[in-house]
Amino acid sequence: MHSDQPLNAIFLTEILGIGLLVREWAQREELVKMSTIEDVVKRLIASEEGDEIRQKAEQLSHTINHSVEEGGETNRELDSFVAHITR
Repeated sequence: MHSDQPLNAIFLTEILGIGLLVREWAQREELVKMSTIEDVVKRLIASEEGDEIRQKAEQLSHTINHSVEEGGETNRELDSFVAHITR
């Protein structure tokens, strides 16, 4: 765990809101205790916070899937890029 991982964690947990932080980056050298993992899993599975995270993840999944379908934003942008570099 180095380089982009701390930023990925911030992006998923704070910006997108689709993840839970297991430990702070400053504690990266410490072994994660079983009880810590248990607490995070319980928060994800059996709490309103977990419900919100799952709902946001489902919405993001739908948005991404729609984007890569024929006529979706990602698909159009890729077609535009390919047309640009092959002219």
